[in-house]
Amino acid sequence: MFYLIGLGLGDIKDITVKGLEIVKQCSRVYLEMYTSILGCSLEDMQEFYGRPLMLADRDLVEQGADEILAGAAETDVALLVVGDPFGATTHTDFILRAKEKNIPYKVIHNASIMNAIGCCGLQLYKFGETVSIPYWDETWKPDSFYDKIKLNRLHNMHTLCLLDIKVKEPTPESLMRKRKEYMPPRFMSCAEAAQQLLTIVEKKDALERNTVLNEQSLCVGLARVGQSTQQIVVGTLHGMRAMDLGGPLHSLIIPAKEMHPLEVEFLQQYSDSIKLDDYNH
Repeated sequence: MFYLIGLGLGDIKDITVKGLEIVKQCSRVYLEMYTSILGCSLEDMQEFYGRPLMLADRDLVEQGADEILAGAAETDVALLVVGDPFGATTHTDFILRAKEKNIPYKVIHNASIMNAIGCCGLQLYKFGETVSIPYWDETWKPDSFYDKIKLNRLHNMHTLCLLDIKVKEPTPESLMRKRKEYMPPRFMSCAEAAQQLLTIVEKKDALERNTVLNEQSLCVGLARVGQSTQQIVVGTLHGMRAMDLGGPLHSLIIPAKEMHPLEVEFLQQYSDSIKLDDYNH
């Protein structure tokens, strides 16, 4: 049997009882931590689970799925995923491959940022399409995510922005030499995401800035959701680009123009300098 097991967002104890029982019985257990990170060390996880874990990096997950699935028709193999297993499309591919190979499988769900984001008080059913904000570099500055935020705003819906993670990314030089060397891990902050958004906004005409998004637009910054050090801050896009929310992972929300009174009341506790009623049109 192949098991795809969600670990939740916080720490080692967020795994479900069912998930933990399965982990203890498997012959091999892989841990995937490049699409997200958990607030504890590998050593702590191995001690808590009472067994060794094999790290599954980007190369193994995206190119070596057959290696992970090997033998799963005869014995139990698990892949552990931070959050919920279906929070990343990469993991959906494992299920398709298992079905192709006639390997039985089970999915053990858990909390992910997609539902835990409700901790800020914004109602989940009022969120539109989720977007990903990638890191820019000197030659690559994609901005298609802005159009999705714009569409959500025009339909009076909130937008959850998932911020880029760079883990075990090969350097451009190593790709040319065909000998892999990796850049240090990077995790986009709310401040960096706000700055990139403002760079896009500054190129728009006055009408769009007044009706869609501008530096005075409201946003919500969240850090380490589900962990004991969780932090939530409400401010303007202009103010967010100077906010330091500490270590990763961060998420950014662009709220709808019109919020429910309960949403406004709940969000207000995370802002001392802004009266949110003034931003609720």
